[in-house]
Amino acid sequence: MKFKFFSVVVGTEACVSACPFCVSREKICKENSQEPEVNWRNFRIAANLATKSNIDTVELTSRGETLLFPELITKYLCELKAFNFPFIELQTNGILIGLNNAKDEYLKEWYDLGLTTIAISVVGYDRTKNGKNYIKNGREYMDLPKVIERLHSIGFSVRLACICYKGGIDSQKEVNKMIEFAKENKVEQLTLRPVNDEYRKESAKIWVEEHKLKAEDKCSIREFLNSEGTKLLELDRIGEIFDVYGQNVMFSVPLNKYTIDYSPENGRQLIFFQDGHLRYEWEHTGGILLWKYIIKNQI
Repeated sequence: MKFKFFSVVVGTEACVSACPFCVSREKICKENSQEPEVNWRNFRIAANLATKSNIDTVELTSRGETLLFPELITKYLCELKAFNFPFIELQTNGILIGLNNAKDEYLKEWYDLGLTTIAISVVGYDRTKNGKNYIKNGREYMDLPKVIERLHSIGFSVRLACICYKGGIDSQKEVNKMIEFAKENKVEQLTLRPVNDEYRKESAKIWVEEHKLKAEDKCSIREFLNSEGTKLLELDRIGEIFDVYGQNVMFSVPLNKYTIDYSPENGRQLIFFQDGHLRYEWEHTGGILLWKYIIKNQI
């Protein structure tokens, strides 16, 4: 079997945010605040399969907030060094970076361990709208340009992973403003990801139905990218990458039942879950390669 990229789940479903479109939306509690035990045997098998698939990118991701478990990120990066992946990305909402400088010591260590890119989830360039979606209890949203500047000063590339929804980045005009923001802040990569039509979580159903982009909205955005930019890459079931005014922009394909490819030589992603499960589908539990089994006192 062959895959395009390797997703590694970090932490639990606990999060510092409560985004209305999220697949998790789990509050931090006693049960999910502890660092999970990892089946390192199965992880090494998964990483070995990823290298045999010629995968060049590992993404450290989660159904919650990855930065809640910084020591676990360090452990993963130490394990990954043996496999020499060219690109290792960390997905986060960035809030714990933006609160203070406490994470800088970890960030510098992770950079030295091979982490190349920090992907920050946003809903646009507007601080108020980002705060409304990502911040609980009425706290002020982080100064995103300063966070980007801090990450650049350490040496990271930065991707802004922008969820596009009705009332946010939903038109050619808004996309243009988002591109201007990314370019002004020297963001290396910008991903425009329409909120998934398949909400996958009952708590998100009403919000998604009210805010998802219509087909004509998506067509309008794609027309803008084609007319104002130059298409650089077309990645099957992942998205199209453009150069728009010198800014790297990807228009993402939603991950749903329509992005399944039945060929074992064209798998979208290899997904490692910390309990030892190795899958090639997020939602369909039948897409499994390894069963979980926690081994005590692993070497």
